[in-house]
Amino acid sequence: MGKPTGFKEFDRKKVEWRLPIVRINDYQEIYTDPKEEQLKEQGARCMDCGVPFCQSATGCPIDNLIPEWNDLVYHGRWREAVDRLHKTNNFPEFTGRVCPAPCEGACVLGITNPPVTIKNIESAIIDRAFQEGWVTAHPPQTRTGKSVAIIGGGPAGLAAADQLNKVGHSVTVYERADRIGGLLTYGIPNMKLDKGDVQRRLDLMAAEGVKFVTGADVGRNVDPKQLMAENHAVLLSTGATKPRDLPIPGRQLKGVHFAMEFLSANTASLLDSKHADGKFISAKGKRVVVIGGGDTGCDCIGTSMRHGCTELVNFELLDKPPQERAVDNPWPQWPRVFRVDYGHEEVQEKFGHDPREYCILSKEFVDDGNGNVTGINTVRVQWVKKDGRMVMEEIAGSEKIIGADLVLLAMGFLGPEHYVSEILGIETDPRSNYKAEHGKFLTSVPGVFAAGDCRRGQSLVVWAINEGRGAARTIDIYLRGHSTLPAPGVTMGSALLTSGSWT
Repeated sequence: MGKPTGFKEFDRKKVEWRLPIVRINDYQEIYTDPKEEQLKEQGARCMDCGVPFCQSATGCPIDNLIPEWNDLVYHGRWREAVDRLHKTNNFPEFTGRVCPAPCEGACVLGITNPPVTIKNIESAIIDRAFQEGWVTAHPPQTRTGKSVAIIGGGPAGLAAADQLNKVGHSVTVYERADRIGGLLTYGIPNMKLDKGDVQRRLDLMAAEGVKFVTGADVGRNVDPKQLMAENHAVLLSTGATKPRDLPIPGRQLKGVHFAMEFLSANTASLLDSKHADGKFISAKGKRVVVIGGGDTGCDCIGTSMRHGCTELVNFELLDKPPQERAVDNPWPQWPRVFRVDYGHEEVQEKFGHDPREYCILSKEFVDDGNGNVTGINTVRVQWVKKDGRMVMEEIAGSEKIIGADLVLLAMGFLGPEHYVSEILGIETDPRSNYKAEHGKFLTSVPGVFAAGDCRRGQSLVVWAINEGRGAARTIDIYLRGHSTLPAPGVTMGSALLTSGSWT
């Protein structure tokens, strides 16, 4: 630790976002360039904890060596900092932008003070590394003669591909969309993760030997059994792409869409033509209601604001979170507290209010008489404890119709689509995910593995990277009988020279 008293001397100071009234007029990233001196001060706040919970299972699923690169940034040793970062994280430019930072929730300093700005420092390290030309392609010197097919080009599949390629296996990633990246490309909007950053990493992987095939909808226009026959192993990383629906009266009305319909089409049109082709669902001039909170709901809010919506309301079924941790939410758990994300801030700036309405239940979509949605019948609810659990009760007399020309359903995902697993005969768990134990990642079909949201359910990008890295090690052991890749939950430093047997 460079400055033992740093956490006493310096207050937490986040890297600012661009002004909301400015950024809603474009799709550029919301972030500003950080000042080096500010980053050094924030790195100095790291406490040299006896147990750094930030990189534990509670904090970082990929065991980022956070105290080490905080110290390196404080000392201005940026080149070494990026090496530390890449030891555990294949894609820090993604997590540094879109991860909700459970590491900061588990920061020991956060027990009594605002935690270290870990996410800002991570992002700054990798951005500087690319600017300085320190991140270059390193193809493996030899090949093993083994080939692996990866179905799904999201973060789990890409992490696995990167790891397997490093040890010399020949890897091909099959993606049904027209671009690689999964939710990194078509789920997360450009203002939160610039697609040039995604393509930059993909170009590096391609230069290192990873092959990408787009438009390959395995199970429909590509036979998964043929992939099994042509490769030594297959990894399913298809994501949890089945959205949770809201089957209330009027669901069939025009103007009611799943969030991913809205977000994916918007990004595709932006990348293809800067929206000139009109092939997207526009919120311009419309009253928008987003049903469901979380990151996806906020991304729908931010995108609608950039389209030029005239009103925006965000429905949340649960109570408003507290400003501080509740008694039943102690450190180092993820703090379930009230937050203002970029989309909420933008609505506040333009319309003068936070868009979120809490404890509100949608009962029916209202028809304008021509098959279009024109509003939502709602009722307020309250949460009360009965028989030891919280139950929802409607509040009599609180019924209200809220106008809406566009409704976006952002209520999460139920699991993977099953047309690949059904062809291969893969077993699923009670939640409909592909059944495969974490640490082994092997499905019920020999030689076929699963990782990411399709195995664990909807989760974070950083967990997808954990799963992809873990599956890569397991596949490597399956193919060679040993592995020099790190095991899940073990840092590269302690696992670099380990091996294992396939059991």
